[in-house]
Amino acid sequence: MARTILITGASSGIGRLTAELAAKRGWRVAATARDPRAIAEANGPDFEAFALDVTSEESIAAAVAAVVARFGSIDVLVNNAASFFAGFFEELTPEQMDRQLATSLLGPMNVTRVVLPVMRRQRAGHVISISSSAGLAAGADFMSAYGASKFGLEGWMESLQVEIAPFGIATTIVNPGFFRTELLTEQSTSFAEPSIADYDERRGPLVEYWKSQNGRQSGDPSKLARALITIARQEPPPRRFIAGADAVATAEQKVADLKAQIEANRGLSTSLAFD
Repeated sequence: MARTILITGASSGIGRLTAELAAKRGWRVAATARDPRAIAEANGPDFEAFALDVTSEESIAAAVAAVVARFGSIDVLVNNAASFFAGFFEELTPEQMDRQLATSLLGPMNVTRVVLPVMRRQRAGHVISISSSAGLAAGADFMSAYGASKFGLEGWMESLQVEIAPFGIATTIVNPGFFRTELLTEQSTSFAEPSIADYDERRGPLVEYWKSQNGRQSGDPSKLARALITIARQEPPPRRFIAGADAVATAEQKVADLKAQIEANRGLSTSLAFD
């Protein structure tokens, strides 16, 4: 039987490619975006675009209800919508931090909260959340807001997996490296306004670096879309999928760093129990 996949942020990039490929592979596709007109032309008998703003609980509830009314089920949810607020932490405003978390952490949480009752009734489902290699290791300039949202996403997803597994619902965290998507375009990336002189010397080159990376990322988003469809069909699916050779290198370095930190203070760390 055809399965239904709901994808957020499907107007461009990985979300759109995954939606189009799923439709070609025989899935029933609910492709969602703030403006569904951006994906309306990519249609088919079992492909429909829905309006969904991940920062609006009312929009989420209406969209999920419409998807269930149209297709009768939601078998796979792909939390893909994202944004990037780049800058030094001190120069990012509280409002920018709030907006980063609203899109990349609270958005997936709120969409999943509305979808889970559908999956629990089915006693089956699969929640895929797109994190980042920055969700494993975000130790770089300009990454504090984005890294905070992705680290939060990882902690939530790992806890969620334990809670919903008894209902037959699986979870997968996806950690892409640098893929050639629209994330670094002016539409998706916002830079902090310069406000602290101590950062002046470093800020300019960093802004230019991030802008220069758009269109030069090594990852092919169409291949990542194929990998996501492969994962969505696996039984059981992986709890985590590291996507891209650069992401694998980041994960391996993170493991090595953790091991080194453990060994550096093993004696002290293991001496803290009551005598």
